[in-house]
Amino acid sequence: QVQPVESGGGLVQAGGSLRLSCAASGRTFNNYAMGWFRQAPGKERDFVAGISWSGGFTDYADSVKDRFTVSRDNAKNVVYLQMNSLKVEDTGVYYCAGRRSTFPYTRIVRAEQADIWGQGTQVTVSS
Repeated sequence: QVQPVESGGGLVQAGGSLRLSCAASGRTFNNYAMGWFRQAPGKERDFVAGISWSGGFTDYADSVKDRFTVSRDNAKNVVYLQMNSLKVEDTGVYYCAGRRSTFPYTRIVRAEQADIWGQGTQVTVSS
């Protein structure tokens, strides 16, 4: 089974940018809609952004619209999350997740839809 591996987290000042990457280990992300979720201390894991297997559909949480961009490179088996204009409230552990489907336009917008999860990468935004 494919295992997502996140990278790119770190410490950044408010207003700054980071790009997270999620690479496939073991197999490929073919037939997986991919998503990013984040979890702040003491809170639930929340949806951030998602992209269909085909890349034709993207979804975003209202809190990150117009600031974050999700994309994927199926040839390289990598999913990205470009985060701009970061805010302190964006702090948390960011997880990459995948939802297996035979349909190229399937989306992932809820944690319970995920079939695979990465280990997470910490993003800390300071004021």
